[in-house]
Amino acid sequence: MLRIWRANGLKPGTIANYTLWTRRFIEDCRRRGREPDGDLTLRHVVRFTEGRVGPCGGVSAAMRNAPSALRAWSWGLAACGYVVPRWHPTPQPHRPLQPLLQEFVEYRRHVRGITASSTAVELRALHKFFTFLRGRGRSPVRVRLADVDAYIVALRRRLAPRTVQSFGTSIRTFLRFLHISGRLRYDIASTVAVPRVRRDARLPRALPWEDVRRIVGVIDRSTRQGLRDYALLLTMATYGLGAGEVFALRLEDVDWRQATLRLVRPKTGREIVLPLLGPVARALAAYLRTARPRHTHARTVFVQMHAPFGPCRAAGTVGRVLRKHASAAGVVAPYLGSHALRHSHATRQIDLGAPAKVVGDILGHVRPDSTSVYVRVALQRLRPLALPVPL
Repeated sequence: MLRIWRANGLKPGTIANYTLWTRRFIEDCRRRGREPDGDLTLRHVVRFTEGRVGPCGGVSAAMRNAPSALRAWSWGLAACGYVVPRWHPTPQPHRPLQPLLQEFVEYRRHVRGITASSTAVELRALHKFFTFLRGRGRSPVRVRLADVDAYIVALRRRLAPRTVQSFGTSIRTFLRFLHISGRLRYDIASTVAVPRVRRDARLPRALPWEDVRRIVGVIDRSTRQGLRDYALLLTMATYGLGAGEVFALRLEDVDWRQATLRLVRPKTGREIVLPLLGPVARALAAYLRTARPRHTHARTVFVQMHAPFGPCRAAGTVGRVLRKHASAAGVVAPYLGSHALRHSHATRQIDLGAPAKVVGDILGHVRPDSTSVYVRVALQRLRPLALPVPL
């Protein structure tokens, strides 16, 4: 077990802490006449932790480390070939959609060509709208414009205009479907009033390219974490990837012989093959050879740096990594989220004179106006176009 932990970069202090909690858990199981391996699940570990309360009745900070330690032990046992119970309960199968929503999804996918990720967003909005309707004693097929207006007003009291607009758009789409399918006599979709938010009302929050270079250049590549962060941010900045795209990158998507990188855009499902550039190839190779955790079953290129070393999924991970190294580089910006490097890449390409159509294809844009917004922030390209001011 210690060999497995050391091989995956756990520090001596962390190993000592994990070993301490493993021994305590084993002693607790034996005292209760239980087998430690059988109780090595999140539910039993939470019970074990809650049983060790401090003098004031609360769980100490040290005891909060117990779940992490015992999960690392569970993962280590599995890596050594032992059969261990599932850490999390077996997920229950998703409840099937009610027939009306299932028909709506089929209509959106097969008639309108909308991707699964977009219909999932619409369904989340509709589930909340249906809950609101049930509170008013109304069914979805008996909805009235007054019900929709009341819901939009309720949303506006607690949500931002852009979020309310997104909810309202999903409801409009559903109402239009009800009318087309003959369930609503009148098409009331066009009369639904939502906040007007222009697509280009807020400029892309891009960083100056020099700031991007400073952030990437300050990363300490002498550590496993640093190698992962360097490869992650460099790949995103070079190809204009968002968090979903870079985390979906799989080991087989990197073709070392052909020097290509295969990407799939999550929103559209479109596939694009780009050249694997030298700096990115070297960064990925260094990370994969010496820093990527071993004994992980994940096929994604980027995985978590703590047990059980699963795939990275949360977009907030990119934001935390970016803000950490931006602070070290002395870069201050109002926005340092998961799309900052994507915006910076697009603006940089437009500044260098790349055609907007080419930039849009690389970014996976379907509509040209999605790319044209970057022209407004490409200051180097816009500067020569300024008219002289008469004196």
